[in-house]
Amino acid sequence: MLYLFCSIKFVNKTVNKIRQWTQNINFQYITTMTKHQNNKEMAILEAARNEFLEKGYDGARITSIAKSAGVTHAMLHYYFKTKEQLFTGIFDDFIHQVVGNMTELFNDSDKPFIQQVEDAVSVHFDFIKENPQIPLFVIREIATHPERIELIKDSVASTIGGFFGTVQKGIDQARINGEICDIDAINLLFDVLSLNAFTFLARPIFFAVFGRLTADDSVFIELRKQEILKTIHKRLAI
Repeated sequence: MLYLFCSIKFVNKTVNKIRQWTQNINFQYITTMTKHQNNKEMAILEAARNEFLEKGYDGARITSIAKSAGVTHAMLHYYFKTKEQLFTGIFDDFIHQVVGNMTELFNDSDKPFIQQVEDAVSVHFDFIKENPQIPLFVIREIATHPERIELIKDSVASTIGGFFGTVQKGIDQARINGEICDIDAINLLFDVLSLNAFTFLARPIFFAVFGRLTADDSVFIELRKQEILKTIHKRLAI
């Protein structure tokens, strides 16, 4: 009887160990597969980003994107059924990169609101500096194909809407504290967007007409950044 009891106990322990081992294997497999899928999806988005920025929506080719991403056409189709979905995917990525970083800055309650704004201006400016093709790409696609606004409207509205709310909340509190002049979030963000983006949109024309102001482009870009920061600061300061 004692032998039987010990045998049953041993079997139960063994079964539990096997079950635990199987769960660990399944978890590791799922984790590995998830990482693999995420890597594939990111590779496709990166390839699509380069293709769209270089050739525009109409010139971009799915076969070229698949080749650059190192995946088959069928694999790309698994993640993104249509060219429109790829376009929406890379646009979402642009928006989330910028808005995500700027939202964190506006949630930093340890800094005065004007400093939060200046930090956000710097982040946005630096993003465009690293990706100078993006403003032209967005303007060209929306100007030539206004219907494409429908492809990105919902995702942009949900992301930007929450961000506007965060900024407006900061503005309202800063006004109560006597830190800044009266302004609303939409006008403030339009000011930042237009000043930052136009620097890179107008630079080629400006240089062609007036010549270079500095021998090094990076010096000119940094001067523009500081000028924009001063302009925004003066607009807000009492």
